[in-house]
Amino acid sequence: MPDSTHSAYDEEHELFRQTVRSFIKAEVAPHDEEWEARKRVDRSMFRKAGDAGMLLFGTPEQHGGTGVDDFRFNAVLDEEFARAGYGSAGLGLALQNDVVGPYLLDLTNEEQKARWLPGMTSGELIGAIAMTEPGTGSDLAGIATRAVRDGDDYVLDGAKTFISNGQNADLVVVAARTSDDKHRGLTLLVVERGMAGFERGRNLDKLGLHGQDTSELHFTNVRVPVANRLGEEGQGFFQLMRNLPQERLSLAVTAVGAAEGVLARTMQYVTDRRAFGQPIGSFQNSRFLLAELHTEVEIARIFVDHCVALHTRRQLSAVKAAKAKWWCTELQVRVADRCLQLHGGYGYMREYPVSRAFADARIQTIYGGTTEIMKEIIGRDLGL
Repeated sequence: MPDSTHSAYDEEHELFRQTVRSFIKAEVAPHDEEWEARKRVDRSMFRKAGDAGMLLFGTPEQHGGTGVDDFRFNAVLDEEFARAGYGSAGLGLALQNDVVGPYLLDLTNEEQKARWLPGMTSGELIGAIAMTEPGTGSDLAGIATRAVRDGDDYVLDGAKTFISNGQNADLVVVAARTSDDKHRGLTLLVVERGMAGFERGRNLDKLGLHGQDTSELHFTNVRVPVANRLGEEGQGFFQLMRNLPQERLSLAVTAVGAAEGVLARTMQYVTDRRAFGQPIGSFQNSRFLLAELHTEVEIARIFVDHCVALHTRRQLSAVKAAKAKWWCTELQVRVADRCLQLHGGYGYMREYPVSRAFADARIQTIYGGTTEIMKEIIGRDLGL
C-alpha cells in the first residue's frame, strides 16, 4: 500500500476513522450483497449512520447535530467506504453529507432548518439533488424543468434522470427554471415525498454501483410551497456553482480511497497466486506495473489531502477541485483496470471484488462533471 499517513487530518479524525471502519464491518458488510441484488441500500443503514453520528456534521446542536463544520470528517467517511469496496452505501451517505447537506445547512432559513435538519441528521430523512435531465447533463443553463409562481406555491413540471438516492429520497432539491434568463433563471425548490404529482420512475439498471438507487423523477403540476424555496428566486445557478467544488472534491477523495483499496487487495492476490512455480507478483511485468500504480496512487493521495486541507480553510478553488476530480477519478479507473488484468480470468468473475471495483469505478469520470468538462474549466483558467 502507498503511505497511509494523512497529513490533512488530526487525531480526532483518525479516531473517527476507526468508528467508520467498525460501522462498515458491523452494519454494511453483512448486508451489502443483499442491497446489491435489490438495487437499493436499506433505509435502516441511514438511520444507523445517524445514530453513530455520521450524518450532517455541521447541523447545529438545537437541531440534533454537533455543529462541527469540518469537511475532514466527511472525507474520512467517504474514503473508508470506498477503500472497503462498498461504493453503493458510501455514495448514499456522501450524497447526504457532501452534496445535499450543504444546501440545507447554508441556504435554509430558521423555519426550514427546524423542519428538515433533525431528520436529515438522524437518517430518518434521505436527501437527493435533481439537476440532470434527459436532454441536459453538464449544461446547467439548459435545464428545462419549469416552476411557475402561483400565489404561495410554485407549480413544478418536468423530468429528471440519473438521480442518485432517487427511490429512497424524502427530500429532493430540484433545480427548476423560473424565468428564461440563462443564469438568473434557475431556482432551487425542495420537493417532499408524497407531494401530489411527484412520481418516481424506474430504478435504473446500471453497469456498476448496483446497490445505489438511481432513478428517473417526474413532476406533473406539483404544487411546491414558496416556503420550500432555498434562498432567493433566480439564484439557483449560483448556488449550484458554489457547492460543486465540494462535490467534486468528495468524488476525488472517494476515488483515491477506492484505488488504495483495490490495490491492497490485488497485492494480496498476486502474493498468494502462483504460476510457473512462483507468485505472479514476482514477474517483472507485475512488479513494474505495481510500482507504477503505487507511485501514482501515493501522488494522488498527497494532492487530494492537500485539497482537503485547503477546503477546510475555505481556500479550495473551483479550478483546483476540477483538477482533483478529473485526475483522481481517471486514476481510479486505470488502477481498477490494471488490477483486474493481474487477476486474469478470475478478475472477470463477480465473486472477486476487483470485478466490482472495475464496474463501480467507471461512473466516477462522468458524474459530478465529466473529465472533459473538468479539463474545460482548467483550460479556461489558463486563459485558453
